[in-house]
Amino acid sequence: MEYRRLRIPEVVVFAPKRIADARGFFSETFRQSAFAAVLGPSTFVQDNHSYSRDAGVIRGLHFQRPPRAQGKLVRVVRGAIFDVAVDLRVGSPTYGQHVGAMLSAQNWLQLWIPPGFAHGFCVVEPDTEVIYKASDYYSPADELGLAFDDPALAIDWPVRLEAARLSDRDRRHPKLAELAPCFRFAEPALPA
Repeated sequence: MEYRRLRIPEVVVFAPKRIADARGFFSETFRQSAFAAVLGPSTFVQDNHSYSRDAGVIRGLHFQRPPRAQGKLVRVVRGAIFDVAVDLRVGSPTYGQHVGAMLSAQNWLQLWIPPGFAHGFCVVEPDTEVIYKASDYYSPADELGLAFDDPALAIDWPVRLEAARLSDRDRRHPKLAELAPCFRFAEPALPA
């Protein structure tokens, strides 16, 4: 499985291979040994599936605080999204910065968002379905969020902010400057 690290190197884009023929295609979308060779050992305990009917839907920015922090491996099986990870690790050289990637059923890319990052995405095609693996169970008591439109983040969402469709909860998340610290930066030991 090919991969590339983004500007924040702990966030990684994976490109699984697709083997196509007249019937369709086959793809190995996850292999623990390949994932571990790039990012070290990990365990996924939950798979989530999200459907968004309309383009312009924004989901996020979400994260879970320790001890229930989650890493997520995100992929799109129908449609397309602009996927974003925001570094929330106090002391990190990239604290408060974000990286993003276009993920689609067409390009078949996946994005790894490690614990310590807020995650969100904007739907860019109608009828989009997103599947992601999580490294810890969903914990409503530990789920927090970050304002998607915080000017300090300067995320260039592919939708006008006033036209974005969000849940009421996602519209009420605090800005980065108002967020209590949840994560501390520790120099990562990146395998490959």
